[in-house]
Amino acid sequence: MTQAVIEVKDLTKVYHVPERQAGLLASVRGLLKPEITDVEAVRSLNFSIKPGEMVGLIGPNGAGKTTTLKMLSGLLYPTSGEAKVAGFTPWERRSDYLRQISMVMGNRSALNWDIPPMDSFRVLARIYAVSSENFQKNLAELIELLNLEPFLKKPVRNLSLGERMKCELAAGLLYHPKVLFLDEPTLGLDVAMQRRLRTFLKHYNQQHGVTVILTSHYMADVSALCPRVMLIHHGEMIYDGNLQSLSARLAPFKLVKLQFSQRVEDFSRFVEKLENTELLPGENQTNVLRIPRENVAQVTARLLESLPVADLSVEDPPIEAVIDQVYLAGAV
Repeated sequence: MTQAVIEVKDLTKVYHVPERQAGLLASVRGLLKPEITDVEAVRSLNFSIKPGEMVGLIGPNGAGKTTTLKMLSGLLYPTSGEAKVAGFTPWERRSDYLRQISMVMGNRSALNWDIPPMDSFRVLARIYAVSSENFQKNLAELIELLNLEPFLKKPVRNLSLGERMKCELAAGLLYHPKVLFLDEPTLGLDVAMQRRLRTFLKHYNQQHGVTVILTSHYMADVSALCPRVMLIHHGEMIYDGNLQSLSARLAPFKLVKLQFSQRVEDFSRFVEKLENTELLPGENQTNVLRIPRENVAQVTARLLESLPVADLSVEDPPIEAVIDQVYLAGAV
């Protein structure tokens, strides 16, 4: 059995947050006798991750995703619980541990804005004790995979957001960490750049077996990269497993989209005669039906037999809809 590279047991983080009412009197009272509220950001998380896994850590704003990553990377001390990452306790912040991990945040920069990325890369190579030979080899690979050559010598402040994120990823992978924490890496990027970064991350994981925990509000990131997802809500784990299994459990239906070669009169009345089939709003002359999974073959056969169907596709519901259902229910 493969030993886990990340092992978390009862990990909890509670913030002590001062509160006060508006006004001068409340301010004075707050100085003399502050009111403190305990906010449980993360509550008794338990999970393990094997080497080379790519896992999506998802949840609504304030669910505890970034707090979890900060504890695992050693930036925060937990209130209670245990964690081992690559054999180390993260918050001890040992130098040997820091060489095993990397954390890339979409809303934070690890690069100096006033100098070109290449200068920052050289500094990082010295900090992480990367030999000259490995530095050149690793950098050459990243330059090729991320197409960095055109902007290596430009000051970081002059780069576009997409160009900067490419450089941030290169900086985080320059010393070949075993574990990569990605916090909203495609935040604010256009669709084309998001797709390029996903392709790179998938390829890099396959080539080097780096273990990845990814947080993102873009479900396309999670769907493309992470076969396994962990959902947290109000700091608690409410699901840990396969993304597609989650979809099948919470959305036991398929969407059938079809277009006709000629006008069909009273299509809505035709749908009413189909068992457990619902007609949904469509766009661009596309009709959308929601059908229980077990009835899809029977209903599509009848559609093709009875109607002038020009095009027909069977799809799973958008994963965003499934996740929203989880959040509303609060459990799986």
